Amino acid sequence: MKSREMAYYFMVLPAVILFAAFHTFPALQGIYYSFTNWNGISLDYDFVGLKNYINLFKDVTVLDSYLFTFKFAIFAAILVNIISLAVAIGLNSKIKGRNFFRAVYFLPNVLSVLIVGFIFNFFFTNILPDLGEEYKIEFLTTNILGSADFAWIGILLVFVWQACAFNIILYLSGLQTVPSELYEASSLDGANKWQQFWKVTFPMIAPFFTINMVLSMKNSLMVFDQIVAMTGGGPGNSTTSISLLIYTGGFSGGEFAFQSANAVIYFIVIMLISVFQLKILQKREMDM
Repeated sequence: MKSREMAYYFMVLPAVILFAAFHTFPALQGIYYSFTNWNGISLDYDFVGLKNYINLFKDVTVLDSYLFTFKFAIFAAILVNIISLAVAIGLNSKIKGRNFFRAVYFLPNVLSVLIVGFIFNFFFTNILPDLGEEYKIEFLTTNILGSADFAWIGILLVFVWQACAFNIILYLSGLQTVPSELYEASSLDGANKWQQFWKVTFPMIAPFFTINMVLSMKNSLMVFDQIVAMTGGGPGNSTTSISLLIYTGGFSGGEFAFQSANAVIYFIVIMLISVFQLKILQKREMDM
């Protein structure tokens, strides 16, 4: 083997070992435990086969968490992409202070998710109700995070605000690849701004739209930090996502094996959704 090839292997090998040690091996171990009744603490456990997987579909708490997560993910993915694309188009235009505004819109991406969640928790719990009472605005006087029906909206607002930062950068990168000659030609043909966007801009940035949709859906399905910081899954279990349920049930609820099975099912669900999105959206790219 050539010395250059050996150098490449030596550079890659540490990363492969670390990835296998801290990702692949724990994942395989979790799959193994999903077929047992281990509670995560005791030294003894028994092999129970598919019992955990069967019980998942009978557990009302698990089904409710799936419904909440899917509802949250659909709204979040749509809002993130609409807002991100609109802001990216504005930042791509010739405006004063464009670089400053790009930095401002990217700032939420570098902030800690937990810290942002705690700040907004305080905002929704204390500041907003006080402002509502001060200015006699009735609907602001109630803490939205204390409502089982509307707490998820508060989490959604924070999630979308922070998630848009990264998506804006991706859309902005895509918009900068569109040749200006296409806009000039379409303008000469009498196309208005909307026609230019739908017939020129959107087809050209279709690959970026695919990436953003898949990433935003995956990230929203895995929502965790915002819920921990803002509601802890409450009131009741109204904002308990699947990720939070797996964490709390597995590490503090004595359901390690059961929640390991839940994690396996959840991984398969996210993978299937991502593959489905890629297949549909990439087909749309070819049609464009």
